[in-house]
Amino acid sequence: MSNPVFSNSDVFGEPRRTGRGGAATAARPAQYGAYGAQAADAASLQNMYEAPSATPVDTQRLTYTDVIMKTGGLLALLVVVAAATWSIAPGLWIGGMIVGLVLGLVNAFKKNPSPVLITLYAAAQGVFLGGISKFYESWQDGVVLQAVLATLSVFAVALFLYSSGKVRVTPKFTRFLLIGMVGYLVFSLVNVVLVWTGVLEGWGMRGGTMGIVVGIIAVVLASMSLIMDFDFIKRGVEQGVPAKFAWSAAFGLIVTLVWLYLELLRLLAIFNSGD
Repeated sequence: MSNPVFSNSDVFGEPRRTGRGGAATAARPAQYGAYGAQAADAASLQNMYEAPSATPVDTQRLTYTDVIMKTGGLLALLVVVAAATWSIAPGLWIGGMIVGLVLGLVNAFKKNPSPVLITLYAAAQGVFLGGISKFYESWQDGVVLQAVLATLSVFAVALFLYSSGKVRVTPKFTRFLLIGMVGYLVFSLVNVVLVWTGVLEGWGMRGGTMGIVVGIIAVVLASMSLIMDFDFIKRGVEQGVPAKFAWSAAFGLIVTLVWLYLELLRLLAIFNSGD
């Protein structure tokens, strides 16, 4: 799938088959046999059937509120750390990038979410984004604010398109996204190698007209990845996965949002520079 945080998870997948009635059926009193069965206490049965139905909170299952709260908290931490890094030590962005990459890989392939490691990932990404954003802002005044607003706008549009049913995650959608992301990854790795070895200068193949085209493609892929993330979360809620996986859902969204922000920041910088 698109986001390894979700695609490698055992819970954010295809709906699992359950018997009719699910947990509600299991909660009902067992049928008593015709011979030797004890009569159930009438008052206890009456109280049980009059009790309100259990909510996802009561059953410790994943809810959209859980995902929103965890995502909001991680984003708040990321922004605070980014602001502090911007003001105090923007040069630490390389260390934040490396730590964030390592923690991102560790969290992406963990079967059970670790709130501590996910929180540390958000902090590391805050250091990375704070420093690199300061670099872009010193080069082009106002580009960071533009990138932030663009990221929020793309997120809102993607959420609207998915929630309204105008865009659906189909097998064709998934295949297109998978092929596009693999191609983009290969292109990015080749470009980095050519720049580091001195074959290309500056942005490498990410500069000029080609850079703009590649940047637009990357933003489209990140937007599609967001829609895939929404679909994975919806499946998790509908399947009643444990509430602890709200951390995994929030982490997956943060990963995609960071990627989207970086692509928009780079794209806007190329647009504004006229290079």
